[in-house]
Amino acid sequence: AEHVMAMILAHSRGLPGYLAAQREGRWARGAVSANWTPFTALADGDQPAFSLVGKTILVVGYGGVGSEVARRAHAFDMRVLAIRNTKADVPPLVSRMGLPADLPAFVREADIVVNTLPLTPDTRDMFDATIFGAMKRTAFFVNVGRGGTVVTDALASALREGRLGGAGLDVVEPEPLPAGHPLWKAPRLILTPHVSADSDLDEDARWLLVRENLRRFVAGDRMLSVVDASRGY
Repeated sequence: AEHVMAMILAHSRGLPGYLAAQREGRWARGAVSANWTPFTALADGDQPAFSLVGKTILVVGYGGVGSEVARRAHAFDMRVLAIRNTKADVPPLVSRMGLPADLPAFVREADIVVNTLPLTPDTRDMFDATIFGAMKRTAFFVNVGRGGTVVTDALASALREGRLGGAGLDVVEPEPLPAGHPLWKAPRLILTPHVSADSDLDEDARWLLVRENLRRFVAGDRMLSVVDASRGY
């Protein structure tokens, strides 16, 4: 969830462009670079930044990660929409909850779309040309779920043709991304190599889960993080 917010903040503040300018030794307010060019040319002094306050974020896959993304987005005064696989009560931080069939309608409202989906037969290629075509031209798409939930060529085309505001990908299909793949040079793209779970706390968290599940197993209690093999997650 923190990695998601880092990508969103980097995009909303135009940081990739400023980093490119820094590497080139340019003091460039507006920071237009070959790989991070906004839709309209920026004059000196203009800013590519936008505020998160009041923006709408759609979390697709409202599970453990998705709910943490929603909590952090809410702290930035964002309006939170969510999609989950089954009907459930709408959590306090979420303005509206929908089912997978509602995805085309929900993406039309979103300024930021975050994909935290697992890969199952139902979610494979869920984000295709139709879904990207329904998004706002300024929308920012983030994927920390699974690369196979996205039609990579459709995403690359949307970025290349300026039909999407940008993307932040921690997972891709194929993975690892091979040399020469079009995504390497896609504009307005932040790409990280499947590291969003990395932190100084991850090993401790895993061992805490193992120890607690061992205690629960011995006691005959219900274990945590149980995978439903029929669902695939």
